[in-house]
Amino acid sequence: MRDTNQEWQQKGATLSHKTAQQEFGLTEAEIFRAIQAGKLQYREGSMYGNPFLRLLRREVEALVRKQRGGGYLQEQQAKSELARIQRELKRLKRQVVALEERQSKLLAALGE
Repeated sequence: MRDTNQEWQQKGATLSHKTAQQEFGLTEAEIFRAIQAGKLQYREGSMYGNPFLRLLRREVEALVRKQRGGGYLQEQQAKSELARIQRELKRLKRQVVALEERQSKLLAALGE
């Protein structure tokens, strides 16, 4: 048995039920049925007054793998990773543009 208290504290080990819906294509009803069946543990949380359920990522992945198969899970994880990479690249490109603008202003100020 895993030490679940420690697992709840680890970065990336949990996700909200809304993120599980987006990332794995689960419906809210599927999540609630799995909770009632004892397949998913949850903890209640709130952000800016909006309630949500925190779920353990490994349990959500196991549920998706069982319901829809390992291929579906891998495809969804690849799509999520690709989206994260694209967001990061977009952020870095904006940062590079801002740094290049600052560089050109400094060079102009120095008379080069």
